[in-house]
Amino acid sequence: MNPNEEQYLKLASYVLHHGHKKADRTGTGTISTFGYQMRFDLSKGFPLLTTKFVPFRLIKSELLWFIHGGTNIRYLLQRNNHIWVEWPFKRYVESDAYQGPDMTNFEKRRLTDPDFRKVYLHQKHLFCRRIIDDKAFAKKWGTLGNVYGAQWRHWQKRNGGQIDQLKWVINKVRKTPFSRRMIVSAWNPEDVPSMALPPCHTLWQLYVNDGKLSCQLYQRSGDIFLGVPFNIASYALLTSLIAKECGLKPGYFIHDLGDAHIYLNHISQIREQLNRKPYKAPTLWLNPKKRSIFDYDMDDIKIENYHHHSKIRGAVAI
Repeated sequence: MNPNEEQYLKLASYVLHHGHKKADRTGTGTISTFGYQMRFDLSKGFPLLTTKFVPFRLIKSELLWFIHGGTNIRYLLQRNNHIWVEWPFKRYVESDAYQGPDMTNFEKRRLTDPDFRKVYLHQKHLFCRRIIDDKAFAKKWGTLGNVYGAQWRHWQKRNGGQIDQLKWVINKVRKTPFSRRMIVSAWNPEDVPSMALPPCHTLWQLYVNDGKLSCQLYQRSGDIFLGVPFNIASYALLTSLIAKECGLKPGYFIHDLGDAHIYLNHISQIREQLNRKPYKAPTLWLNPKKRSIFDYDMDDIKIENYHHHSKIRGAVAI
């Protein structure tokens, strides 16, 4: 029995059977519904999906990147995390600085042309290697704009100052846990045009009751097969980290989705996943010696007793 995973599987099934076909920015096409809520009781295990393998190391390295205010993929690549590479790579190969083989429309060509896919993977490998090895190149081509890390830690004020929203909200949990204003926003309209990908998880709110910390997320756009499993685990981890720092227990993670969609090239994968029986939920281990959310490193966060089905692969829509 895994009641938390059932929340996700019900979402996938609902959109698969009741969603409507809708065009999208990537040109892939989706089955979509508007407005859906899931509730995950964090006392019933950590909500990392078991009906397919979900690489937790990518989730925790990405979240630590957000927490530290990162906006450049160099930090991620140094930790073998490639989940944000496609957007800066696209910007690079479409620029005059790129002198390699033609990468026009690589998003679609890589899926249909095996010979081109080899060329694409090689060029992306060279790009990633150079991001890691060349600081100047990374500074120019590895940046994503003022994405999550910048908004959470360095929100720009009109007077030229900054707001550290993450430190602020943790302080509110400590000093005024009854507050209804414990909100962190990643959606900054002024910065949206310059971001590689405008924030999908746009706003989250904390709530304290009975010695427990809960978090509610509003996500404007949710890729149910690839993105949403990461988002669920990431915000469950964030909630757990803040709860520990503030001397609370994790309560609920509540996930509100705006446009919840399955890409048309993920339909068979979702069907396969829905035919699998969930395992018991794993548990989260946090280094008891670490007090502040800002002090954690990769080895301080672990998943234990993670039993899962095999990977199910699917291409990311860019």
